[in-house]
Amino acid sequence: MMDLLTRLFPICRSITGDGTRLTLSVLRESLPGMTVREVPSGTKVFDWTVPDEWNARGARLTGPDGQTVVDFADNNLHLVGYSTPCDVVLPLEDLQEHLYSRPDMPDAIPFVTSYYCRHWGFCLPHSQREKLRPGNYHAKIDATLAPGSLTYGELIIPGRTEEEIFLSTYICHPSLANNELSGPVVLTELAKWLLAAPRRYTYRIVFVPETIGSITYLSRNLREMKARVVAGFNLSCMGDDRAYSYMPSRKGGTLADRAALHILTRFYPNFIRYSFLDRQSDERQYCSPGVDLPLCSVMRTKYSCYPEYHTSLDNLDLVSESGLRGGFTVLRQCLEALEANVVYSPKILCEPQMGKRGLYANLSTVGSTDGCVTNMMNLLAYIDGETSLLDIADILGLDVFLCARLAKILFDHEIIGL
Repeated sequence: MMDLLTRLFPICRSITGDGTRLTLSVLRESLPGMTVREVPSGTKVFDWTVPDEWNARGARLTGPDGQTVVDFADNNLHLVGYSTPCDVVLPLEDLQEHLYSRPDMPDAIPFVTSYYCRHWGFCLPHSQREKLRPGNYHAKIDATLAPGSLTYGELIIPGRTEEEIFLSTYICHPSLANNELSGPVVLTELAKWLLAAPRRYTYRIVFVPETIGSITYLSRNLREMKARVVAGFNLSCMGDDRAYSYMPSRKGGTLADRAALHILTRFYPNFIRYSFLDRQSDERQYCSPGVDLPLCSVMRTKYSCYPEYHTSLDNLDLVSESGLRGGFTVLRQCLEALEANVVYSPKILCEPQMGKRGLYANLSTVGSTDGCVTNMMNLLAYIDGETSLLDIADILGLDVFLCARLAKILFDHEIIGL
């Protein structure tokens, strides 16, 4: 995952354009079954319209004595996203309305965009901005903003049923390691794992530009998704080592919420729980009224809650192999919990005779029903053809994987059935 992230990091991505296509092309090397789709500019998608396509080839701001102030070639965050092309000379006082910096983070380049308003600008560290001398500056941006298309990737991994787990991440930020690339690289690794694993559910996996991409995807697939999706996760900010975080669905209590809370509570008890009022990513679209897909988010440190967020400090030093591995592991466990979450029915009225099956001590003494036997009998007490294994695990205070192992023993002895 770290190698893939490092390879993708230099690419200038946006909500449209060749950077997004190149990113998907690299991801398809790992996921050749992924379909890349194009939606033309001007297409109506609910209340939005797919914008013109933006591609930046270069941008440079030159000072009064000819020195380079900032260059897009050095860091693509120097250019305001979706900047219109320009080639102008203007004094510093007029240039200031096209410059962006963070006084609170004087050594960082901020990430700034102007997707839906025609504008141009440059981003630079505030410490550098304060040293700019009066005089004329040459701003040149070599870019195109014209009708084209929005690009996204979709991978459907069939399971034994048509019920779906929906997994989404975004591919629209330039060189931001945790906020942008940790989601796509973790989702790519999860997809590779799913392709090699036995699956009950079908998995619908998408790599979309944030906001406009998810809205576009929903506008084309919502009816089918509402009929089939039983749980989903939005993947973002999966690569640091600081925390685990949970963002619920709008209503809470969905199957995805229950699986996420089960895994986090039992394996990562120091996780931070947020409210849907803290939302900022594509859960805004997937959980919006009328859509209401059963989707939540499990992250490392939540977007906007770490100081490097949306700046050049969200770089390859912020993410780590252990951070990405942790992000992958917690989502894999959530998916494993969903796969294990079946509803069993009893095949025997009253308690079964466990001793004759070798599942219970034939000699009753103090402690003979401790541990595994107790857990097995408690599990049997709640297997009723209605209560799912995940719900039973929560009632018993056990993890769902232990319950699944015990249920398999009972199933193999024909004490319970599906």
